[in-house]
Amino acid sequence: MPCFNGEYHLHRSVESVLAQTMGNFDLIVVDNGSTDRSLDVLDSFSDPRIRVRHQPQRGVSLARNLGLQEAHASLVAFLDCDDTWSPDFLEKMCAGLTDRPEAVLAYCGWQNLGLSGGRGEPFVPPDYETHEKYAVLLEGCRWPIHGALTRRDALLKAGGFNTQLTIAEDYLLWLECSAQGALVRVPEVLAQYHHHGGEQATQNRALAAIDTFRAKQFFLRGHPDVAGKLGESLIEQITWGKLLEAGNTLHWQGDIQNARPVFRKALLAGKGTIDDKLRMLPSLLPLSIHRALFNAKNRIVS
Repeated sequence: MPCFNGEYHLHRSVESVLAQTMGNFDLIVVDNGSTDRSLDVLDSFSDPRIRVRHQPQRGVSLARNLGLQEAHASLVAFLDCDDTWSPDFLEKMCAGLTDRPEAVLAYCGWQNLGLSGGRGEPFVPPDYETHEKYAVLLEGCRWPIHGALTRRDALLKAGGFNTQLTIAEDYLLWLECSAQGALVRVPEVLAQYHHHGGEQATQNRALAAIDTFRAKQFFLRGHPDVAGKLGESLIEQITWGKLLEAGNTLHWQGDIQNARPVFRKALLAGKGTIDDKLRMLPSLLPLSIHRALFNAKNRIVS
C-alpha cells in the first residue's frame, strides 16, 4: 500500500485489509513522503501484520516497487490508501490461484463508489484466457490495480512497475505478467474504487489516454512474437486508433484542454483521417483560440 498524504482515507483502507477472512498476510505500507497525519493514522494500529516503510516522495511506482522488494509471501496484491477490498477478497483470490497452478494472476470484479449520476454499477470483467487474449487485453485494462492478486515471481520477472509511466504502470505490469502464464477470473465484485475530492491520477484524462497508449507500445516492442501474431492492422487499431478515439471523445465532450495533448501526439505522427486532422489542427494553436473555434463551430451547428 503506497501512501502519500492519505490521512482522510487511510484508516478505512487499512481496516478493509485487517477485516479479511483470510488472516495470513503482511500489510506493507510505504509512506511516500507524507506531510499530513498519515503516519499518526498508521501509528493508531497495533496489528503486528502491518509493516511501515518510508521513502522521500519519489512517485507511486517506486513506492510500490519498494513494497514488492519487502514482500516475503509468494502472492502479492496492491491496494492504494484510498480504496478498499471486500472482506473475502484475499480468501477468494488466493483460492483462484491455488486451483490453477499454471496461472500467474487472478483478477476480480470491482465497483466505483462516490460517482454521481448512477455511474457506480458493479462490473465483472470477462474471461481473458482465450485465443484472443492479447487482442482483448490490449483494448485496455479492465480492472483497477487492487482488483488483482499476482505471483511474486511473475512480478519480479516482469521488472516491477515501470517508473516511466504515471498512470498505466499497473496495466503494463499486468500485460507483462500475462505473457508468463494464464489469467484467472474470479467472477465476483471484491474491490472498491473510491472517488473523492482529493488528487487522483485518473482525473488527468489526457495523461490516462497517452500513458495507456505508451504502455501498449512498451509491451509490443518487448514481445515481437505477440506483435507478429496480431498483425500491423490490428496493432494500429488498438494503439493509435484507441488513442484517437480517446481524443475525439474528450473533444466532443467539450474537454478541449485534455483533448489537445492527445490530438497533438496523433497529429504529429500523421495519424487519422482528413476529418480527424482538421479536428486536431487547432490543438497546435493557443488554448484560448482552440476553445473559441470549438465554441464558434458548436454555435453554428446548433
